[in-house]
Amino acid sequence: MVKKKLVIGNWKMQGDFVSNAALLQALVARPSSDQTDVAVCVPYPYISQCQAILAGSSVGWGAQDVSVHRQGAFTGEVSAAMLREFACTYVLVGHSERRAYHGESDSLIVSKIIEACFAGITPVLCVGETAAQRESGQTQLVVGTQLQAALAQLQPEQLAHLVLAYEPVWAIGTGKTASNEQAQDVHAFLRQKVAQHDADLACKMNIIYGGSVNRDNAGALFSMPDIDGGLVGGASRKADDFLAICHA
Repeated sequence: MVKKKLVIGNWKMQGDFVSNAALLQALVARPSSDQTDVAVCVPYPYISQCQAILAGSSVGWGAQDVSVHRQGAFTGEVSAAMLREFACTYVLVGHSERRAYHGESDSLIVSKIIEACFAGITPVLCVGETAAQRESGQTQLVVGTQLQAALAQLQPEQLAHLVLAYEPVWAIGTGKTASNEQAQDVHAFLRQKVAQHDADLACKMNIIYGGSVNRDNAGALFSMPDIDGGLVGGASRKADDFLAICHA
């Protein structure tokens, strides 16, 4: 069985009912593919809208974060069980913006992965290095440490549902993109690290690339042997661009 590619749109804190509807309807109208899974991860208020428009289609949906708590007096938090009530299939965890702006640690992120798995939602673990870390030769150390936290603490059945997303921080929203070779090198390193833990898991795991993915570079990036798709930011808000990336 050939592993399918995966393309996820990350809307970040963008959107409104009118533009969302037009975008989602365009995604529903796209021909489904037996080679690529497509999903969007959206702000909490728009998950219901995604469910209403995407239900029954080949496009999945999910959230951009999840709480480590299952229920209780945690004002402002949203649990995995709540996301599941809206039929979410994916949730982003450990995005660099959460790490940077909210001080999320590797340990906290692993706890979020556990909650997502408990609710039957696929967690997308984001890893990546800053420009300074790359320039000082620390890329493998940084992403390896971020990945190792999950490998060390998660059970095999949890790891089996994990998607890994390599997003170099210096390429997110900057217009800069890792070269095909740079991205492939890190993806190959990550897959090798997973293989050291479980060779079969390494073959099956989707490791996707994020960082200014667009319609012009997606095809070349996705053709790399260890790049299994993309986590798309700004371009995922433009129907024509996102559809072109999915087609790539």
